[in-house]
Amino acid sequence: GPFFSAYLDKIKSLLPAGKKVDYLVVNHMEPDHSGSIKVLKEAFPDMSVVGNEKTMDMLNAFYGVTDNVVRVEDGEELNIGSKTLRFFMTPMVHWPETMMTLEKTTGVLFSGDAFGGFGALNGGIFDDEVDVDFFEDEVLRYFSNIVGRYSAMVQKAFEKLRGVDIKVICATHGPVWRKNPSRILDLYDRWSRQETEEGVVLVYGSMYGNTQKMMEAVASGLVEGGVEKVRVHNISTTHISFIIRDIWRYRGLVMGSCTYNMELFPPMKQLVSAIENRMMKNRKIGVFGSYTWSGGALKELQQFASRSKCDQVGPVIESKSCPTQEDLDKCVELGLNMATAIKS
Repeated sequence: GPFFSAYLDKIKSLLPAGKKVDYLVVNHMEPDHSGSIKVLKEAFPDMSVVGNEKTMDMLNAFYGVTDNVVRVEDGEELNIGSKTLRFFMTPMVHWPETMMTLEKTTGVLFSGDAFGGFGALNGGIFDDEVDVDFFEDEVLRYFSNIVGRYSAMVQKAFEKLRGVDIKVICATHGPVWRKNPSRILDLYDRWSRQETEEGVVLVYGSMYGNTQKMMEAVASGLVEGGVEKVRVHNISTTHISFIIRDIWRYRGLVMGSCTYNMELFPPMKQLVSAIENRMMKNRKIGVFGSYTWSGGALKELQQFASRSKCDQVGPVIESKSCPTQEDLDKCVELGLNMATAIKS
């Protein structure tokens, strides 16, 4: 991309006079990280590319690189002078070829996409230079949307790293953790166990405001039931990645949707698909819906709730055209019941 020349200038500025790059270690082949490999090989023809067996297949498939490659195995070490690199295979965090590289003398772990997060680094790149609380939200948005599906593999990666003295974590997204690497490790550990916090995400899709009235009644029931953390999202206006982030964090999920052409409202359909793709569990789920001349939305939400293997919270409410007072009272009851469910 347009940054390659700046990248090359920076590499050259670090090289002692007359020295070339000997090795390029590839922890992850996704093209947002590996896209410069082909031109780097042209800039440094003698450079060896280091990766595992699965990396080699992808190097060839993406960039036609087959010569001067060094294949490494799990636990293998590579001495590069005063430094020693040790390789940890961490497959499916979040691609099959993913690995991590530890520089043993300094304790720097190059972790690939693991321990990464969204968010542009505005001037600072280290955890002691940036607003870490802001980045925690962005790390969770990254984790839940990119890595969350592979939580079991994240836990396997932790087993590999047990006993390793990690002093600095250099992930491929988000800040470099040098002051307190244990913070990012603890967050990833907790989230990959799908441990949830006490709170409720309330997502609704409304075309004419009637389903929105139902949502407001559910929200008032939640507040009346003592839920402090209620996160309301309009499926039509909030980017799905923020909704997924909140669902990953909180124990309760209430979804309400209008019916669109005899089916679930399309943005809500996309959310259902995204939640199922990420294999979320340990949640309490409540659903409600509305229709005028043909049902559909509620049926699909109920099917999703029963497939989810999460505990369902009632009542289930479906209103025709505009919710009646009885419908709204039931929505308040759903909020109260959800409040009880997430606290028990």
